[in-house]
Amino acid sequence: MRLALTLTLALVLPVWAQDAPEIRRAPAAPQVPGAVHGVRTIPEACARLEGVFTGDPAAPYRLTAVRTSPRCQPRARLVDAAQAVPSPVRGWILNDEIRVPNADCSRQQAIVRIWRKPGTAAPPTLDAQGRARIYLSDASRQSAAASEVSLPSFAATLQLRGTCE
Repeated sequence: MRLALTLTLALVLPVWAQDAPEIRRAPAAPQVPGAVHGVRTIPEACARLEGVFTGDPAAPYRLTAVRTSPRCQPRARLVDAAQAVPSPVRGWILNDEIRVPNADCSRQQAIVRIWRKPGTAAPPTLDAQGRARIYLSDASRQSAAASEVSLPSFAATLQLRGTCE
């Protein structure tokens, strides 16, 4: 009996721990349908998430990812949540939860969850002068071992609560 209870708690406690996101924030300001608004910027992935209440009953909210700058060099990937299926069991961490209420319908809100999966990539070590220098021989060795290194990943999931009639 104790073993079953211990195993159950060991499986359930990590899921309960992930209910609270790493970043805690108040609900966003209510947004008017048809107006595009920024939901969250992910600077590591050079991406910004934009949302809009469409007013269409079939798809009441649309969330899109937009590149922040063509010159930005991403240090992380923004992946499709449908393919990645983020969950604590698969190594993903609930990073942020953004609640966006509908200004025309107080009962409706969009909930955007940002998931983060840490990677194995690390910044270069600093030399004696405190600078990160990459030498050609080191870079060629690192590119040969690049298959072993993974970048951090982010995924965004969307849930809509409430209806407007």
